[in-house]
This record gives sequence, C-alpha cells and structure tokens, in this order.
Amino acid sequence: MKVALVTDSTADLPPGWAEAHGVRVVPLYVFLDGKTYKDGVDITPDDLIQAVQSGKKIPTTSQPTPEDFRRAYADALKEADHVLSIHISSKLSGTVRSASLAASEFSGKVSVFDTLAASAGIALMVMRAHELLSAGETLPRVQRELERIRDDQLLRFSVATLEFLQKNGRIGKAAALVGSFLRIKPILTLNQGVVEPAGRARGEKKALMEMVKAFKAWAEGKPKVRAAFLYAGNPEAVSPLKEALFATSLPIEEIYTGKLGAVITSHVGPGTYGYYAYALEG
Repeated sequence: MKVALVTDSTADLPPGWAEAHGVRVVPLYVFLDGKTYKDGVDITPDDLIQAVQSGKKIPTTSQPTPEDFRRAYADALKEADHVLSIHISSKLSGTVRSASLAASEFSGKVSVFDTLAASAGIALMVMRAHELLSAGETLPRVQRELERIRDDQLLRFSVATLEFLQKNGRIGKAAALVGSFLRIKPILTLNQGVVEPAGRARGEKKALMEMVKAFKAWAEGKPKVRAAFLYAGNPEAVSPLKEALFATSLPIEEIYTGKLGAVITSHVGPGTYGYYAYALEG
C-alpha cells in the first residue's frame, strides 16, 4: 500500500524539504492589518515581525478549512492508496478538526494524527514517517512510532516576551509567569499539547543552563537522540544553546535548525528559541 503524507504549515519543515519528498503542506491563515495571508505562501515570519515592529497589531491566525484539506487529500489519493495527515496539537488549533471533517469524506482512506506538538515537533514526526515509509514499513508500524515519539518527545523554548502568547490566548498555565516576567526568563514546554511553564531562571545564561539540564536529564540512558533547533527572528538566538548541548557527551543527531514560520511566530514572538527532540529505539 502506498501512503502519501500531508501536514500543515505549522510543521515549519526545512525549506524545500516537503517539495523534495512529495509531502503536501496545507497552509494555515494569518490575519494581519485587515488582510488574510496563507502561512508560508504569501507571508513570511520576517514580514510579520517587521509589521509588528512598525506598529501593526499582533496578528491572529486560523486553521485551514475542511475544503482545503479535501483538495489536498483528493490530490494525494490520485497517486497513493492512503493518506497519513500529521498535524499541530488539537489543543492549540482547530486544524485537526478541519482535517478530520475532510477525512470523513474519503471512506477510511485518510488517517489524521494529532501530534500534540507544534513546529519542529510536527516536522520531526513527518520526517520520521517519511523515513519509515521509504524503508517499506507498514502504516500501522509508522503510526505506532509516531505515538511513541509523541509520548516521549522533549520540548523546551524560551520567549523574549509573553505578550504574543498572552494576546493570542495560547498561554495556558504559563499565565502564572506573567506577573513576575520582568524578573525572570521563562522556560516553556507543551504538556499534552498545551503551553505550560517548564521552569524559570534569572537571566538568559541561567535559562540556557536550565534548558541544557533538562535535555541531559531526559537523554540519560538513551542510545541516540534526534533534535531540531528553532528560532524566531535572529538565527544567532539559538546558537549558544546548540553549542552548549553539543559540548556535552550526549549522542545527539541534529536533524535541522530552522526558522519558525509566520503562524508560530505570531504566537510566540521574535526572540524565541529552543529545541524539540526524540529518542530512537534500540
């Protein structure tokens, strides 16, 4: 059985990777200054940052429509027997709901997977699914692997300001950090798909140390881990974190370092950086 992969633009895949590997990406929508844009198609994260810095209001976003997904699935099924559709956490977006509504029209030929992740967390699962399918693994085997990664995946990220998360309503339990933000550097994660605090530190250097400490504790005893590094705005923001992690003796395989897309940047803001990681079995 030939399986096609579909994901959404919040996966923040490396530039050109989806096209090179035949993965269809359905864009989310960004509403900025009275106009509607398709994420990754007609707006970039740099466009968004420049607009906000020039005084425009922080943009809002919306999931693709069921019709957007219906078209992607119909196109994919012209050359495949089944579609595996891998998407941003249902706790953060209605994308899984739209995908599931569209999938119901295809008589069991489309499987929708809720990653409970965002950005590179989705990308790592999409890339792993492609790797396994290319090696001849079955769809059930791939789905089990995605479930394993979802249960074990590690995320830590730090933001320059909580304003974007707060205004877009994605802050979850991390709202407790708002009152003391001027005195701390927040370290955040996703817990069952919801943004929550994972720690706090006084200053950038201590925040970085806490993120490295969390990675080391999680990676202990694992034979090999794969990681993706993320940033919004300045690519140098993530460099000290990468250097600190690769200075350890941890068995890290870097999958890629990438820029957060427009949708994710609209929720976390410029100056955000962090990592996603998962362990290989065996």
